[in-house]
Amino acid sequence: MLRYLNIRDFVIVDQLELAFGPGFTVLTGETGAGKSILIDALGLLLGERAEAGVVRSGRERAELNAEFDVAALPKVTEWLRDNELQGDEGVCLIRRQIDAGGRSRSFINGQSATLQQLREVGEMLVDIQGQHAHLSLLKAASRRELLDAYGALGGLAGEVAKAYRAWQALHKQRQEWEKNSTAIEAEAEQLQWQVKELESLAFNGDEWQELQAEHSRLSHAASLVEGAAFGLDLLSEGEFALLSQLSGLSARLGDLLEYDSGLKEALEFVAGAEVQLQEAVYSLRHYSQRLDLDPERLQQCEQRLRAIHDCARKYRTEPEQLPRYLAQWRQRLAELGGQGGGEGLAAQEEQARADFLAVGQRLSAGRAMAAEALAEEVGAAMQQLAMSGGRFEIALAPVPEGAAFGLEQVDFRVAAHAGMDAKPLEKVASGGELSRISLGVQVASGRVVQVPTLVFDEVDVGIGGGVAEIVGNMLKDLGAERQVLCITHLPQVAALGDRHWQVSKAEKNGEVLSAIAELDPAQRVEEIARMLGGVEITERTRAHAVEMLGMR
Repeated sequence: MLRYLNIRDFVIVDQLELAFGPGFTVLTGETGAGKSILIDALGLLLGERAEAGVVRSGRERAELNAEFDVAALPKVTEWLRDNELQGDEGVCLIRRQIDAGGRSRSFINGQSATLQQLREVGEMLVDIQGQHAHLSLLKAASRRELLDAYGALGGLAGEVAKAYRAWQALHKQRQEWEKNSTAIEAEAEQLQWQVKELESLAFNGDEWQELQAEHSRLSHAASLVEGAAFGLDLLSEGEFALLSQLSGLSARLGDLLEYDSGLKEALEFVAGAEVQLQEAVYSLRHYSQRLDLDPERLQQCEQRLRAIHDCARKYRTEPEQLPRYLAQWRQRLAELGGQGGGEGLAAQEEQARADFLAVGQRLSAGRAMAAEALAEEVGAAMQQLAMSGGRFEIALAPVPEGAAFGLEQVDFRVAAHAGMDAKPLEKVASGGELSRISLGVQVASGRVVQVPTLVFDEVDVGIGGGVAEIVGNMLKDLGAERQVLCITHLPQVAALGDRHWQVSKAEKNGEVLSAIAELDPAQRVEEIARMLGGVEITERTRAHAVEMLGMR
């Protein structure tokens, strides 16, 4: 949602600061007062190209600032993160400076940004509907997204895009193979031989550690046997075995203990040492029983080590790295088409294409159902918007080879009145009709479209009376779900706004400047009366204005 807009030295505005709220806000004012300035400023903040003429006469530059609340817009938050343009949590600040020469600088959350980035984030924040502003429904991508959102097809559309990218990646690999087939075949043949050699070696990192430990033990087996025997002899089996001597010492001290209890501590230490040495004897005997001189196994270990070292030297690496080399070669071989080469790649590509077409056809079926339902809803809304007998059609134009967005383009076609042929939406001549059709689409899709702020300009051109009230109620209903701003000339629409701003212009220090002010209840009565009665406002006109405002 748009929170604040600050405009300085822009066209005929010197300084303007507006605080926005939720709901339906109307902007009114005399013709030529500058009501379009707000839309022009928003358009530039959303990435439209700037011209030198937008800078107020005699000033060096114009500056535009907007603050958006994006706490409830995870898609925007993700986009800001992906583009490294994060700011304070839940806030998106957009600033644009335009100098008198037409050059401009753009910023998002205080960081320099491109116009393309302004457009990308802007399309997720504001949708401007009007004759003199960008209209999202005229963009093919926006029409597809709206239809997919209406039909709850977003997840399926994502699957289609993923399947298309997988198909195109394999298509590119096959083309590269065909272009460089001789070199690729040679590389693949070399990789196949290398992979086969390492697979036959059947070597892994865990085996390397265990093999080294086993070889060390077997190669020193004689010394280990001799050492264990020496320990047993010294501790328990020799003529002067330590355990026998400790046992004798323990008996002697025990006999003397009755003469002096001070020997008790020494006796306890000797007894403890005797226990520890006995445990050592048990351990050495167990070790000696397991220890085996196995020259044949030693030879096998040495042969295995030699084979591993020879392979590592061949590829100029450490033995521990051989499993990593094998994984890399397998991956590269798969990229080159595996064992099947170009034929293998062609088969994979064809399967990927079949997968894409299968999921694409599911999306097409869903779009066809959604298109019929949405067209019916928008057509019904048109009957209430001074386009009696008009039709709204959604055509799904096939894309033979498909694309990331699916197997069809989504075209909106309109016959504004009975007896007219349906034409593409972009060829509808009347800006007012275009805006009202857009209003009908927004009302029909209001529950699913995610853009939080809608701006309508000239939505009431060419209508009046009861139709104007219908338009106002539609806008008010939209305002219950999203933030809606509408520039209007009709009192029936203005009276239904949750907030009412008046645009005016006046001479100041020899120059004409535009200003916008929020109206209080009394001021609203005067403005609605002006819109009803023209230059001379009577008490009867004021009473009518009060009655209209009381209908809200």
